Formats: sequence, C-alpha cells, structure tokens
Amino acid sequence: MAGSTHTVGNQPPPLTGHDVFTTDRPLTEGVARHLAPGLLDEARAELSLLGRTAGSAQAQEWGRLANENPPHLRTHDRYGHRIDEVEFHPSWHRLLGKGVSAGLTSAWTRPGGHLRRAAAFLVWSQVEAGHLCPLSMTHAAVPALRAQPDLAALWEPLLTSTVYDAGLRPAAHKAGALVGMGMTEKQGGSDVRANTTRALVQEDGSYELTGHKWFCSAPMSDGFLVLAQAAEGLTCFLVPRVLEDGGRNVFAIQRLKDKLGNRSNASAEVEFDGTWARRVGDEGRGVRTVIDMVAATRLDCVLGSAALMRQAVAQAVHHCAHREVFGGLLLDKPLMENVLADLALESEAATTLALRLAAAYDAEDPAERDFLRIAVPAAKYWVTKRCTPLVAEALECLGGNGYVEESGMPRLLRESPVNSIWEGAGNVQALDVLRVLRREPRAFHAFLVEIGRARGADHRLDAAVKGLLTELGDLDGIEARARRLTERIALVLQGSLLVRFAPAEVADLFCATRLGGDGGAAFGTLPHTLDLGALVERARPV
Repeated sequence: MAGSTHTVGNQPPPLTGHDVFTTDRPLTEGVARHLAPGLLDEARAELSLLGRTAGSAQAQEWGRLANENPPHLRTHDRYGHRIDEVEFHPSWHRLLGKGVSAGLTSAWTRPGGHLRRAAAFLVWSQVEAGHLCPLSMTHAAVPALRAQPDLAALWEPLLTSTVYDAGLRPAAHKAGALVGMGMTEKQGGSDVRANTTRALVQEDGSYELTGHKWFCSAPMSDGFLVLAQAAEGLTCFLVPRVLEDGGRNVFAIQRLKDKLGNRSNASAEVEFDGTWARRVGDEGRGVRTVIDMVAATRLDCVLGSAALMRQAVAQAVHHCAHREVFGGLLLDKPLMENVLADLALESEAATTLALRLAAAYDAEDPAERDFLRIAVPAAKYWVTKRCTPLVAEALECLGGNGYVEESGMPRLLRESPVNSIWEGAGNVQALDVLRVLRREPRAFHAFLVEIGRARGADHRLDAAVKGLLTELGDLDGIEARARRLTERIALVLQGSLLVRFAPAEVADLFCATRLGGDGGAAFGTLPHTLDLGALVERARPV
C-alpha cells in the first residue's frame, strides 16, 4: 500500500562508503603538519584504511547494534556461584577489536605514536563512542604503571598490544589486556581524597582492599587502577580481575549504571571485600601516581568531543548538500550556509587544538610538558563544553529527520555531554587551570611562548591576549572568574593555532567571531560579508 500512495524523493542518501580520514581536511592537514616526514606516508595509509572502515556501512551497522543492545550484567551462574560478568553484543566486541588493532592503546611504543593515535581516535570515535572508554583507559594506564617497574614489565606489553584478547583469564596467559579505573566513591566524587576504601598491607607485600567504587569504568577489563587509603594516605593500586592461579578476585559488581548516553559502554558500581591488589607507586602518593594518566584521559575527552563535533557537522553538511527546499539546495540558502559555516568553524578549531596537544605528547622538549599542564585542562573544559550545543544545532539542520533515531543524530546528542563530565567536570578543569597559574609559572610561560608565535598576525588576537593578561593581573575574586579565564585561555590558544595554520578565511572568521565580538551566542550569526561558502565546502565529507 505504501508504494501506491507516493514516490519517495528529495531524501539524502546515507553517508556511507567514504573515507572518514581523507575527507576531513583539518585532520589530514594537522597530521601532515605535526608528524615527521619520514612517518607521514605510513601514517596516512594506516589512517586512510581505518577511515574507509569507519565510513563503511558495515562499521556503522556495528555502531548501531552496539548502541541498541547495551551490556548486560550476570552476577551469578546457573548454580548460584557469583561470577560478576558483563556480556556485550558481538558488534561491540568487533568495534573494540578494531580499535585495539588500529593502535589506539599503543601510542607509547612507536615514533609519533601519540599524534597517530589521536588521529585514529578522531576517526574511529565517529562510528560509536561507547567502546572508546576501555581503549582510553588502557592507553592512559601505561604512565601510571611505570611508577612500579615490576608491574610495568608484565602489564605494559599487554596493554600496548594490538591483539584484542577477550575473556577473563590471568593476564600472563593473554596476548593483550585492557585496564579500567575505579577512582570515585559515593561520598566524594571528584574529591578523591575523601575516599574511604581501605588498603591493608599483607606479609608478602600485597594489599587487601575493602570498600566500594561508585563509578568503575569498563568492568569487564583484565585489571583496574584503584585509589584507596593505605597507612601513609591515598595510594594507587592495581587490582587484577583474575588472579595468577586462575581464581577470580573479589570484585562484586552491584549494578550497571543506566546512563544518558555512552550506552554501549558498561559503567559499574563495585564492592571490594578483601580484594587482592598490588601497590603502584609509593604509599600516600596516589594522586601523584595517576596525574599523568588523568592528563591522558582528559586529552581523550578533547579528542572524543572533537570527533563527535566532526561527525555532527559532516552529517549536517551532507544532508543540506542533497536536500532541496524552496527551489534550490538547502546548502545554498544564505541562512543555512551561515549556520553550517559556524558549525564547521567550531569543529575545525577543536580538531586543530586536539592535534596540537597530541603532538606535544610526542615531543621530548620539557617545555612541551609544561605547555600541556595548562593547555590540557583548558582545552578539556572548552572543547567538551562546546560539543553539546554544536551537536544540537547540527541535529536541527536535518529538521524532523534529525530528531528520529534512524538518523543517528539523537545518539550523538546523548553522547555529547559525557566528555564534559568524565575526568572532572567543568569546575574541576577551571580550578586546575587556576592551580597551574598560581603554582607552576613555567607552564604559563610555555603557554605564552606558544600563543606568542602568532603575535602580530591578527589585531583581534593580539587584543584578546592583552585582555587575558589584564584579567590575570587582577586576582581579586579569581576563583569565581575561573571559568571565564579558562575559556579565554582556550580561545586565545585556538585562535593562535588557526592564525598560524588554517586557511585565511578560517582564521579571519574565528578571530572576528570568537575573539573580536562579531558573533552571537547562537550558531549561525557570522558576518555575512566574509567567505562562508569556503568553510562549508571545506567541511563536506564527500
């Protein structure tokens, strides 16, 4: 009957069968800019292969199925034995396996590894973000484990392996392993020093943990980095899921969180009761031990949000390039062109900043480490904050079609807030920036050197830098202004990068609207006198 009433027309084709990497110009240009020439050809080939997989109909179907079939907790077997296992849809395992084989946990083992991994993370996140959490934590666990060389010797080769070896077995018997994290508790949240989980040392030097974790990410992992109170204070521990003799460690999963988004990923509440653990780093130095891990996962929050933004923009531009309204393509309508150009501008600024941070991780210069200390929390604050309004606006570009689940846009919208919350919400990031400004003058100096490379190139950027320095000169009530300061730091950094590296029309629009005040609060309020069509064309995915 449906076929006899009308002919379906004026509907965009699915955005499939394209290379997610090579069609993303800010991404490909950033890889070429930051990667050593001798590594570039190999990296491009790897990323293009991953990009074609990410753009395939098959991978997109994996993402849909993983999202629509969330993990399931099995606390007991049929005989009543406690097993605490989490079951996932096969599509989730396929996505995770592809991420492992693509090197999303192996940045530490090859030249230019962090930049290459960041680019791959940006590409592969666009399929389905829910499986990226275990990849991110496994990658970030490496620097923490290096505080305990004997543990690193066993675990690091497994964490950096490109083999996905699912199933609960002793780590020494696996070809690859994943690591989750359990930091926060009911009473503390981001204030991990309020943790009450206790750690008692045993005669053989191991520890037994008793307590709980309110959020334990990726509970199907082979091991977990956990913070607990030892005799000397808050300490980091490694909790293996399966003991060396093959027995299960005490790891009682009480329930899985029912989350707004990120639904294909399992987040759990767990209880420890005499749980066997090994200390990582010195007692009382738990925060210091995990600080590099936290920085790495915060960078992944920036990458994940930038990927969501790119996917949302790609879908919006693709739709408008095929949809006809009022006698012409939606893409060519001046007001829609303004919206799409504004979205593309925000997305490009996020990608450019994320790649700059990843490149700093590959550098051996201590000044780059100082730069990261202030740039990572500032970027994490700002890029993740901009993600949700951008995705919502991109969804609106599809009209009613964007509001239905088949479009994939609601999934992107539900996913968009998570990176702003994970690894410390906005206030935590802003306060961290203040802490750096007060205590780490070398980090602020490195930031000034970075933005100083664009000095004199744009008067609006120069004025924004001057204004920022003026604000920093007034310390009265600075904590209440921490968000504003952090926003300005991130925007000035983005502006300096775009002025140096992006096409002139991109840098001009950014400085005019993000730094010069010639833009509105909503997307789609760019000055009509500037070249908006060039930005939209630059953002087209095919």
